[in-house]
Order: sequence, then structure tokens, then C-alpha cells
Amino acid sequence: MIKLYFADHVPPHFHAEYGEYEARIAIESLAVLSGALPPRAMGLVAEWSLLHQRELLEQWQRVMRHEPPARIEPLP
Repeated sequence: MIKLYFADHVPPHFHAEYGEYEARIAIESLAVLSGALPPRAMGLVAEWSLLHQRELLEQWQRVMRHEPPARIEPLP
């Protein structure tokens, strides 16, 4: 599950959750800021976030304005 939080701190990032694992990932560099995911889950998150990087940044800007985020399509 991918999450963005209202009034979260910079740098722009998203939270990726898989079971009991969680990682915070920077949107601009796609670097892991903290946490970890199992390798397969991290690979899927990396693939998805690369495809939707611009949309993620747009959604980050929306939630910083306290606007509800739009849905981003999953991997095909």
C-alpha cells in the first residue's frame, strides 16, 4: 500500500507498506529514506514509482494544500 500524509514533512516522499514492513521513499530521487521492504516488494514499488514519479509529486503537492489525492494506477 502506498500512502501520502497531509502536512507531512519535506522532502517530498511517500510511505510504502507491505505486511509489517514500511519504507519512506523520496519522490524526486526514489531513494529509501528510512525503513525497508522485502526485495520483491521493493522491486515492485521501485518499478511503479518510476512510472508514476511525476504523478506522485503532483499528489504530494495536493496533500500539502490539504486537497484529497487522486488515485494513481497500479502496475498492469
